[in-house]
Order: sequence, then C-alpha cells, then structure tokens
Amino acid sequence: MDSRADLAARLSEAGVAPDLIDRLAHYGDLLLETNRQFNLTGAEAPAELIPHLLDSLSIARYVDAPLLDVGSGGGLPAIPLAIATGVPVTLVESVTKKAAFLEAALGQLQLYGQVIPQRAELAGRDPDLRERFACATARAVSSAPTVLELVIPFLKIGGLAVLQRGKMDGRERNAVADAAPMLGAELAEEVLLEGDRRVLLIRKVTTTPQRFPRRPGVPEKRPLCL
Repeated sequence: MDSRADLAARLSEAGVAPDLIDRLAHYGDLLLETNRQFNLTGAEAPAELIPHLLDSLSIARYVDAPLLDVGSGGGLPAIPLAIATGVPVTLVESVTKKAAFLEAALGQLQLYGQVIPQRAELAGRDPDLRERFACATARAVSSAPTVLELVIPFLKIGGLAVLQRGKMDGRERNAVADAAPMLGAELAEEVLLEGDRRVLLIRKVTTTPQRFPRRPGVPEKRPLCL
C-alpha cells in the first residue's frame, strides 16, 4: 500500500469525516515525500504522521477566518485546519525551503491562502498583516510567552490565539497570564486534553503596543515575564 492510501485508511479508521480524508491523505503524502529531502517533521511514516494530523484537527472547533499560523514548518496545524474548515490561511515561515513547500502544498491542495517567507517578528510589524486576523496558531514554537509575543500582534481585537502546548509548570502558566495583558490580550481558557496536552485560548482585547514584537530573536532569548 502506498503512503497516500495508507494515510487514507488510517484516517478513516480514526473516524475522520469522509469528505476530508482524500485531501488530508494527499497533504500527508506530500509532507512525507518532501520530508525525505529535508526535515519538515519528525514523522517518517504514515503511522507516525496520523497523530499529528488528528492533533491538528482537534482544534478546528476554535478556528475562525482568516487564520494565521506562525512558524508553519511543514504546515501543521494550519493546512489540516484549512482543509477541515475552508478558512483562508496565512503561513508565516522564514526558512526558504519550508516556505517553498508550503506554497506548493497550497497550490496542489487548492487551498486559499498565502505564505509569508519572513520571521514573525518582522511580519508582525507589516501594516498589511498586523491586527488583521481572527485566529492564530503556532505549534512547536518555543516557550508559551514567546509564542504569545509572536502571534498576538497579528490578531485583530476580539481575535483568538489557539496554542497547542504540552506540559506546563506553574511558572510558565503564570508568565502567560502576566504577559498576555502586556500584549493587549487575556488568557481566556486552558483546555486540558489527554496526558500533558492542553490548548491555551488567548483573546485579543485591545491594540498591541507598537513595541511588540521585539526585534528578531529577542522574544525567544528573553521571553516576557519568564
């Protein structure tokens, strides 16, 4: 069985809606094939990729249009979310090879969206992108306060950051709660999932001060309140 057919069978077994399976399997096949050329994901086979696809789909209920994804890499969770919801998606990815893959994937999957081949710290200051989005995601990108500083400037007032996280200690959780108001947002909810997995929902409530995001590299080196 080829990888696309294998993915489709596994998605079906997992209970994914039939109308989504073909394009999700197509995307997964593209991702695994390109991953053999350069690193896009730690998953190297359909069985390893399926949990990542399902994890991406698990936050579809929170997604609104337009959607922004920071540090998109291979397109998780944004591309599965775009397939599942039909929302237009903007993918921010500074690594040239990854950005090229994302452009190709959007085209082959006939998804409405764009790729911004730039660091989030710079893209977040672009007037065409700043405070323009209803929803933002970021997966496997640094500490939670760092991610907040990278995504909140893109959200319009009322917009929602949907952050998938693993284990968090009290110090990081408190840092999120303290950093959010500095950026014009508030921690609305922490949804606990299986094991150590969780989803942080952060709502934009006012305009982000112009000094954020700080210059490239600073949010990661010196996370707010951490």
